[in-house]
Amino acid sequence: MPETTILQVVPRLDAGGTERAAIEISQALTLAGARALVATEGGRMATDLAEAGGEIVREPMASKDPFTILANARRLRHLIEERGIDLVHARSRAPAWSALLAARQTGRPFVTTYHGSYGEPGPLKKIYNSVMGRGDRVIANSRYTAGLITSRHRAAEPRVRVIYRGVDEHVFDASAVAPEAVVRLRSRWGLSPETKIVLQAARLTRPKGHSQTIEAARLLHDEGALHDTVIVFAGDAPDKSAYRQELLALIGRYGLEGKVRLVGHCDDMQTAFLSAYVALVPSLMPETFGRTSIEAQAMGCPVILFDLGALPETIISPEQDQSGFTGWLVPPGDAAALATRIKRALNLAPDARTALGTRARQHVTAEFSLRQMQQATLAVYDELLRTRLAARFQEHAA
Repeated sequence: MPETTILQVVPRLDAGGTERAAIEISQALTLAGARALVATEGGRMATDLAEAGGEIVREPMASKDPFTILANARRLRHLIEERGIDLVHARSRAPAWSALLAARQTGRPFVTTYHGSYGEPGPLKKIYNSVMGRGDRVIANSRYTAGLITSRHRAAEPRVRVIYRGVDEHVFDASAVAPEAVVRLRSRWGLSPETKIVLQAARLTRPKGHSQTIEAARLLHDEGALHDTVIVFAGDAPDKSAYRQELLALIGRYGLEGKVRLVGHCDDMQTAFLSAYVALVPSLMPETFGRTSIEAQAMGCPVILFDLGALPETIISPEQDQSGFTGWLVPPGDAAALATRIKRALNLAPDARTALGTRARQHVTAEFSLRQMQQATLAVYDELLRTRLAARFQEHAA
């Protein structure tokens, strides 16, 4: 049987969920005995792709210029014919237009993945976004995203497949983190081993809800509930220095300099989540998934989320299972409710906190494993190609 060849198209291979997913599927395809090509401008994750068994085809896929998009379509058409590509999978809008044209001209199946909500402020943007609903299969990264897709592209509903993002439970595993790594990280952040950490891991942008967390910290500080606790914002602020200064000013106004810390980018999130007593995801705009939530839970760290978008899909809440919950939901933007929930989480008895963390990890490994995501995506390819990629992956990944 000829080797199956899959082409994914992404703008760049820099840090991000879209890029990481392309690499993870390249790895799965390689294990399944298929060829994995990625058309992209390249980037700092190019080495990761090569290590996963994928091959880069360098093209200006990030360009939104209509003439470049058309030129890319011609180049992709030639690539499809020359390399015997069987299916094209687009993960972003600009390159998706090139991929759609090339796939239709060559008669290849076309798959898209909705990685974001893609705002539609006007008719032109709506047309631009529409390419993501034109796949022969349209992968949604949550039920919330699937609802967005079908509300915008009703004809796409039978072609939509929900596949959650996956976390590598072998990487996000407490047993894989050396105790010294926790000590080093706490020392770098200026925190003692006894300090309880409330961690908010997100870029410093307004929709991530940092201001609401500071408001919650003020309420907790005023009632003396932060005596052994520090709230840590782990994330950078590219081109958002004004917002960072705004947060620092708010921290100073409330006298929280020792209780809320901005530590910048963290490149070791496994250790960060393991060090934390509880993690926050107080997003003010609907998230189409909740990668931070599942990564924290995989490390045994319970989470507090704003009840918005796809975030509720990532946990078992007390309303769903009073004895088996893995995290909590609070009303979006409600700083007082956030403060109340943080206080209750900090006051958990050690054995209750440990049991909650164990449940959280079990939940993630059962519902959000990387292997599940990879196998489900290959199964979508199998639907269209009548291949056995998912089965072969399962055999070799075991």
